[in-house]
Amino acid sequence: MSILVFGNGWIGNKFIERYPEARMSIVFAKSPQDIEQVLETEDPDVVLNCAGITGQPNVDWCETHQVETAVGNTMFPIMLAQACAERGIHLTHLGSGCIFYGDSPQPGGWREDDYPNPVAYYSKTKAAADMVLGSMPNVAVVRLRLPLDSTPSPKNSITKLVSYPKVIDVSNSATVIEDLLDVFYQVMEKRATGIFHAVNPQPLLYRDLMKWYEEIVDPNHKNEWITEEQLVAQGLAAKKRSTNILANLRLPEIGIHMRPTEEAVKATLRAYAEKLKATK
Repeated sequence: MSILVFGNGWIGNKFIERYPEARMSIVFAKSPQDIEQVLETEDPDVVLNCAGITGQPNVDWCETHQVETAVGNTMFPIMLAQACAERGIHLTHLGSGCIFYGDSPQPGGWREDDYPNPVAYYSKTKAAADMVLGSMPNVAVVRLRLPLDSTPSPKNSITKLVSYPKVIDVSNSATVIEDLLDVFYQVMEKRATGIFHAVNPQPLLYRDLMKWYEEIVDPNHKNEWITEEQLVAQGLAAKKRSTNILANLRLPEIGIHMRPTEEAVKATLRAYAEKLKATK
C-alpha cells in the first residue's frame, strides 16, 4: 500500500515514524493545481490528510484568524478530496471531536452521524469539512479527541494539562495516539468510508488522568480544580472549550478495536515517564 501523508505536523510525523514506508508530501499545496501536481508526481494508493490549523498557542488564535483557519481546515480538505476522487485514490481525513459541545442527545455519547453543534470558530471549520467529506465515496473521516501521547510535546494533552495550574473538572473522550496510528492504517488498508470516532472506549475523567500522572510520572504534581464557567470567567480561555463524550460505534463494526481507556492511558503515562527521565 503506497501511502502519501499531507500535513508535516505533529500527528503526520508520528504516523511516518510508526510507518516509515509512508511518504510525506513536502509541497505546501495551496490550490487544486498544486494538489493535482503532488498526486500526479507521487502516485499514491491512499492519502492521509493530517494538515490543519489549530492555532498558536491554542485554538483561541483561530477566533482572530478566521480566513487562515477556514482555508486550512475546510477549503484544503475539500480540494484534496476532489483531486483524490478524480484519480480513484482513497482519502483518510483527520477530523476532530471538538465539533460537539455538551451532552449528547442520546445515552452513550455523540454518535458518528449526529449533527454537530460547534461554538468556537476552529470547531465550525472542522465541522464544515466533515459535513462535506463524510458522505463522499472513497473518503474516511477519522475524528480524534483529547490526544494523549507517550512523548512530551506542546501538542500532547498530557503535557498541556499538567502545565496548567488550574484544570477544569470534567470528563472527556480521549484518543491515545499509538492507537490512532493503528486506526489510520487499518482504515486505509480496508478502504473504509464514512465517519469514525477514534476514541478509546471509556470516557476519561481529568481527575483520574491527574491522579495516574501523580502515581506514575510525578508525585509532586499539584493543580487547582475549576469549572468550565470559571475557565472563561477568569480569562483563561476566550471561548468555552468543547467537552463531550463520543461513542465509538463504527470502528468495531469493521473489525477495528482500540484498547480500554485506563489500560491505554496508563501504558502511555509509563512510557511518558521514561522519556522524561531520559531528558534529565
